[in-house]
Amino acid sequence: MTSDATTRAELARIIDDTLLEPEATDEDVARLAKEAEQLGVGAICISPSRLPLDPGVLAPGIALVAVAGFPSGAHPAAVKVAEAAAAVAAGANEVDMVLDLGAAMDNRWVKVTAEVAAVRAAVGPSVVLKAIIETALIGPDRIAPASLAAEAGGADFIKTSTGFHPAGGATVQAVEAIAAAVGGRLGVKAAGGIHTTEEALAMIAAGATRIGTSHTAAILNGVHDE
Repeated sequence: MTSDATTRAELARIIDDTLLEPEATDEDVARLAKEAEQLGVGAICISPSRLPLDPGVLAPGIALVAVAGFPSGAHPAAVKVAEAAAAVAAGANEVDMVLDLGAAMDNRWVKVTAEVAAVRAAVGPSVVLKAIIETALIGPDRIAPASLAAEAGGADFIKTSTGFHPAGGATVQAVEAIAAAVGGRLGVKAAGGIHTTEEALAMIAAGATRIGTSHTAAILNGVHDE
């Protein structure tokens, strides 16, 4: 059936059902929220421009994730801070922020930590903060220091990818590297290019504790509980 006897319901609860295309409309988000309710997923992940949601659009118990500094990460820190704070004020209870990827490529980890810390301070301690490190871009040698820099800034999760960078999305090797770096202290979100049940389960086996995907129904339909 599944790796380590993961059930369909268990897998659904760790999925962030994702809609981040820039042309997505409020109607598209409403359809996403309905799908999330029907499938039993743990969260939906959308652009902050689609907030706030109308009352009743999102069922109780489903987390609302918004992105910040997406997808390039090349925004001034103050812009990411304002964007994340506005998203939380509009109802988001989780924020997925893209790191300053140029700073990461320059190994400027103090700057990376300071930016994450600024966003953490703006959203408060109760908001789940995920740091997107774009693993395919920064390369294997920077995954550990990027993860540790984000951890030092107060991130709760390290997320592999935006899914929008031409360098690529999540890989088993990247998830393993993040998991090894954070040693269970933080969550690990695999995202970008996860289309099938087998791919999702491979990421979980590698150490992912969240899956970000826009192929949620297909992934869950491939799980057959015994």
